[in-house]
Amino acid sequence: MIKNKTIETENDVKSFIDLIENETKKNDCFELIKLITAQTKLDAKMWGKSIVGFGSYHYRYESGREGDSPKISFSPRASSIAIYLSADFENKDELLKNLGKHRAEKACIHIKTLADIDVNILKTMIENHLKHTEILYPQSK
Repeated sequence: MIKNKTIETENDVKSFIDLIENETKKNDCFELIKLITAQTKLDAKMWGKSIVGFGSYHYRYESGREGDSPKISFSPRASSIAIYLSADFENKDELLKNLGKHRAEKACIHIKTLADIDVNILKTMIENHLKHTEILYPQSK
């Protein structure tokens, strides 16, 4: 069976974020941690070398592949901050239209800065994503 590369680690989140050279991105990452922690009541943990995740759930696909994943996560990338949400959740398309400047992929939203988006829309997206995840994976922590 294939083993997941991205697993929860004991690495320090603050130390990881402190390595970001771009001050705006660094500050935005710390703000995202505050925002997500306040909204979810979950602590930030490192997943793999570059993903900041909150909580976890266990998934099992029809193929038999299974593993653990953070309930919600983000990663500071070279050109953006990637926020990982469900590929589908309530009002996703409408919320994306009103989010502000971003680039969306199936289960990922890329932003340059928090100033480019409506943070209240992001909070709603996080809430809807978590509801959707809880339906799919009710035994999450």
